[in-house]
Amino acid sequence: MAEDFHKPTKFPGRVFESFVGGIDPAESSRIAHETAVALLSRVRDDPDPGVIDRLVAYTEENGIDAIAELWSHATPRSLPGALWRIYLLQLMIREDPHSASFLFTRGTEVMQTIDPVVAGASIPTGPTEIVTLADQILRGLFEGDFAVALERAAAFCRVSAAGCASVADDADAAEPIRSLDLTTRALRLSTLAQDLTSCARLWRQESLD
Repeated sequence: MAEDFHKPTKFPGRVFESFVGGIDPAESSRIAHETAVALLSRVRDDPDPGVIDRLVAYTEENGIDAIAELWSHATPRSLPGALWRIYLLQLMIREDPHSASFLFTRGTEVMQTIDPVVAGASIPTGPTEIVTLADQILRGLFEGDFAVALERAAAFCRVSAAGCASVADDADAAEPIRSLDLTTRALRLSTLAQDLTSCARLWRQESLD
């Protein structure tokens, strides 16, 4: 994958679709787990604000190639798998904050769950607020409650999935291709939410590795 892009890599939404929900290899490589554990332990043991700022801004400044090489093939319910998905989610939001905020807002309008509150986005949720939310979630992995950060990301995915499904229904008759794309994204966001929720539970059980 890394050979196909030049840094910084700009991933449109369709590239996000090709990663999230895809089939992960049965075995995660040793280096994926070792680098994930080393990075997280190093930063959480000594949460220097400057280091955390660089980690949050990493994909915007450098692309996602190096992270993908390390973690993209890790199993979804593992530490490197969780980190990869949070970084990918952040990049997806930053690449198209207008669409991300629109779909999230639609989701808050049609959902009857506590997920919008758990996600923690400012209301009203425009492009600036949705980017801020993405950065807050990523930052929470390094300086806050890791499980809570994962749960916030999962809630965001569920709300956005609901928004995608709602807009897909609206577009079904007039724009069937767009409707299909949105339905596919909704399914993949739902899968991502399930994976992140499971990772949060495993973290609390001290079983996420």
